[in-house]
Amino acid sequence: MAVVEFKLNRRFPYAGGHEFGDTGAYEQIDSLLTFAVDPSAEVNRDIVDLEYAPRDEEGRVRFSADFSLLTPADPSRGSHGLLIELPNRGRRTVIGTYNRTSETPSASPSPGDGFLFERGLSVASIGWQWDVYTDDILMGLTPPLADLSNESNPGQNVVEIRPNQQLTTWLLADRVHRPLRATNDNDPADVLYVKDSEDGEDVALPHSAWKFAKETPDGVVPSDEHIYLEGGFTPGKFYQIVYSSKDTPVSGAGLLALRDATSFLKYDSADLLPGITNLDRAIGYGTSQTGRMLREFLHLALNIDEEGRKVFDGLLPHVAGARMGSFNHRYAQPSNQSYPSFGHLYPFADQEMVDPLTQQSDGILKRLNDLNAVPKTIYTNSSAEYWRGDCSLMTTDPAGKQDVPLDPNTRMYHFTGTQHGAGSIPQARSMSTEGGQGMYSYNVVDYSPLQRAALVNLDSWITDGTKPPPSTHARIDEETAVPRETVLDSFDRLPDQLTPDRSTLWVIRTIDLGPRGSEGVGIYPPVEGETYPCFVSAVDSDGNELAGVRLPDITQPVATNAGWNLRDPETGSPDQQALMLGFSRWFPATREEREANNDIRPSIEERYENRDSYVKLVKRDTEKLKQNGFVLEQDVDLVVQNATDRYDTAVARTSN
Repeated sequence: MAVVEFKLNRRFPYAGGHEFGDTGAYEQIDSLLTFAVDPSAEVNRDIVDLEYAPRDEEGRVRFSADFSLLTPADPSRGSHGLLIELPNRGRRTVIGTYNRTSETPSASPSPGDGFLFERGLSVASIGWQWDVYTDDILMGLTPPLADLSNESNPGQNVVEIRPNQQLTTWLLADRVHRPLRATNDNDPADVLYVKDSEDGEDVALPHSAWKFAKETPDGVVPSDEHIYLEGGFTPGKFYQIVYSSKDTPVSGAGLLALRDATSFLKYDSADLLPGITNLDRAIGYGTSQTGRMLREFLHLALNIDEEGRKVFDGLLPHVAGARMGSFNHRYAQPSNQSYPSFGHLYPFADQEMVDPLTQQSDGILKRLNDLNAVPKTIYTNSSAEYWRGDCSLMTTDPAGKQDVPLDPNTRMYHFTGTQHGAGSIPQARSMSTEGGQGMYSYNVVDYSPLQRAALVNLDSWITDGTKPPPSTHARIDEETAVPRETVLDSFDRLPDQLTPDRSTLWVIRTIDLGPRGSEGVGIYPPVEGETYPCFVSAVDSDGNELAGVRLPDITQPVATNAGWNLRDPETGSPDQQALMLGFSRWFPATREEREANNDIRPSIEERYENRDSYVKLVKRDTEKLKQNGFVLEQDVDLVVQNATDRYDTAVARTSN
């Protein structure tokens, strides 16, 4: 058993002892798990630098992780199912997502509408990310540290900096995470690069212009956790600092924490956590960053523990796209998401194929299929994952010539016309990630009801073999998967609509990380080669997408709903895409307004007889989604109300 210690922090009635339907009350258990893993075990062989970590008297490597469990107080009343999440950047989000709470992440999330608990699921969260500053709310991992003292050239780290405001100082991390500290010895091999766009040319800045330091009220002082640039980092530019680090966390231990915490709950909890029994199936959930980690988990064939037992029965990677991430290489910083590194490497699709650009043969599920340990997996993606350049690679061949089938144990659903995070009313245009802001007000389409149905469908697939709806996404053979340039040409026809500079659209390229890349030791910047094809959904004359799971917001639209946005001019480079954001641009309310604005999109009064007739159309389309398995009976009214609220908002506007 890999979990060797369970240190209880607190155990208390959840939600004040509230009863959730037939399941009854829940309790919350917060603890610290200590793991001991065998670095020589076959199932651990691909964890980079695990072999260099210190070992205990039994030859095992130890590390610890934060852990939290919400479980029925009376286990016999539960469904015996486990939903375990990888907290996104340390934040517990799974309950807020599925129980539809509107609160910020907390140490004990409110139950919302009780969706997960009324279904009798135990819900666990495991800290996995070494670079999280942990506290009562944020969960993290204390990793083993590799001893690289015998390596003559241990390699370097890279941190990408994407400023949205003029700053002279930047933490050596993505967002506010623990940095990999610089050796701070004025090594000429440390280089700061800048480029004008994500796919632009790297230009090295003079070493005299920057230093490992930070600006303070008392002046610029040395710091091994910061980089200082004289004159400041220019908003809209892309910077990369390549440097030597004194820190050597074994980042891949986070993958083992996920595997072994889940295995512990399924098979081995009786000794260390008595009273938590009968968990006979496990579903893993990850969103964005952690969804990409689940893809890496699959590719590394980690769904088997050291005892040879299958761990997950199902996985729900949400808005992960086709990439993996910075989770298992030397100096990996899990918070990194876009810099071309190990997470951008082939493969992208389930099945094994030969990549014509690299001649490499691989597939996400190649090894797990050989081991007969593939979990049933439902991928859910927004339109934003397509627009960032990679998502279509899940379902097309690397040459972009044809569609490829998903594994029989996989479904892939594209939530049509959505952005990375579910939209809402009132429409926002506030500051988002790292002070970024979109040019257009954000996408309002709320896809969360589709997520709830996907979870229920996955659980039924596992428990009684009921197959979920067929995969639904853009396809080449149906002419719904098209180049982004084609779609942007359609958007250019809309009034007062700006579109991204085609030459700066985000892409995925082949990359060469150097002679030790196969060992997880990279050279930066990598050598980038040919570009993989990128497809997005075709759109109709309103600019709304044609492929995927189409909510009434799309089938009976009152706005153009897109999965891309532009950077606000105040944050620099307004001709480039804004990270993860989409937009909704309302139709004119009346014919008079349409004609005044020279809008080619018919007005709402020209489309729909009145509010009552609109609601009837929405109910009809929602009923069809329910019949096809994409919306639950209990969420029909929610979907109808969502669309109606957007209708009311659009009609109430006096201008676009």
